[in-house]
Amino acid sequence: MTVIVTGGAGYIGAHIVRLLAARGDEVVVVDDLSAGRAERVGDARLEVADLAADSTVERLAALFVEVGARAVIHLAARKRVDESVARPTWYYRQNVGGLAHVLEAMEQADVPSLVFSSSAAVYGAPGSALVTEASPTVPMNPYGETKLAGEWLVRDAARAWGLACLSLRYFNVAGAGWDDLHDPAAQNLVPLVLRRLRAGLPPLVFGSDHPTPDGTCVRDYVHVLDLAHAHVAALDHVAAPADVAGAARDAEGPPADHVLNIGTGVGSSVLEVLDAFAVATGVPVVPELLGRRVGDPPQVVAAVDRAVDVLGWRAERDLADIVRSTVRAELAAR
Repeated sequence: MTVIVTGGAGYIGAHIVRLLAARGDEVVVVDDLSAGRAERVGDARLEVADLAADSTVERLAALFVEVGARAVIHLAARKRVDESVARPTWYYRQNVGGLAHVLEAMEQADVPSLVFSSSAAVYGAPGSALVTEASPTVPMNPYGETKLAGEWLVRDAARAWGLACLSLRYFNVAGAGWDDLHDPAAQNLVPLVLRRLRAGLPPLVFGSDHPTPDGTCVRDYVHVLDLAHAHVAALDHVAAPADVAGAARDAEGPPADHVLNIGTGVGSSVLEVLDAFAVATGVPVVPELLGRRVGDPPQVVAAVDRAVDVLGWRAERDLADIVRSTVRAELAAR
């Protein structure tokens, strides 16, 4: 099967590309290389393109026809919360506009299947510790809003022209499946802790008096390689033969309603993350305790039963695996 991976030169995308290539799929990566790296795609064909440009639709449609694409995994997006707050119109153009262009090209080229990269940011600050796909979606920033709008757009495409689709709501992604595919950015706790430790600075802990077992925030951390396997499982689900996929979708609800949490179902506190770093590095980790941040929910953990039921997928790696692989990859990159 020929699969298009937008954003395939990025941190998550490169893991997915490597898994697809290893099992024999033909992979074509579309990436603007603003955050991705060309060397990460291996032998996959790389097309450098700005998905937000209007001229990209015609180019993408021609590419899809040329390579005989049967599915798209759409990861390409901007994902910095602070940047989205400062540049909301640009974020909508990039994230929603880019997705609209991909969908338009898919429709023109008759590409039938899509896996869309969404985010737990669509939930905002959940009112309950365990978050299900039915939990209210109340994003707290333009980034989360663009992901929710993307889900709506995918849903509407499914209703309009029969697109087979799944939207995957990621929780906190970290770790490295291979040392050369580490996360070069520091936008969540695990790489942020590593950056502070590498600089000889104490990790910062915002709030030690939350209503959690140790007073620090609890989150669901999922290994990037588990996430990549979830995409492969989602791809196989949406790209299954029509009789098989149709029966599955009839049993589970229409494809337009397909959103799945991708996490572990297990929460880890900030202090537990720091303890995992102490074990992985062999060096005590002493944090600097600060006050709570406004809007930080005490505990957010994914309910993952639906991903297990629909995809037969479950995360296999835990927090210790995430931290060990992060430290190992950072050492290999020196």
